[in-house]
Amino acid sequence: MTTIPIDLFASALQFRPDGGVRAAGRQMTSSDPGTWQIATFHVETDADVHADHWEMHPEAEEAVCCLTGGARIHFRATTPGGAEDMVRLLPGSAVIVPRGRWHRLELDAPSDLMSVTLRHGTRLEKRTYTH
Repeated sequence: MTTIPIDLFASALQFRPDGGVRAAGRQMTSSDPGTWQIATFHVETDADVHADHWEMHPEAEEAVCCLTGGARIHFRATTPGGAEDMVRLLPGSAVIVPRGRWHRLELDAPSDLMSVTLRHGTRLEKRTYTH
């Protein structure tokens, strides 16, 4: 086996239930059952982090890590009419998103972010705006 460097901004690392690790294309909404994904992104705008969508991982928690820049992670209210919760991520910080909790990101600056989660069953839902 030849060992070569992997560009984490071009590929994700997938950790498989059998103990194997492979570089593969990023999968945002699904993966093989039991396969964890580490994905690193350079993002410039809110559009790069799907700020207009809520995301939810039903099978695992997610670690969202800010490597450079700055971002805010918003958690959808858990009760009708309730307020969103927000956590600000600074360089070198992370937040753990609870399993099954709807969340979305907004940027404070161009950033390098890393996500670690089990993507199987991930759902995206278009954010609705109320005025």
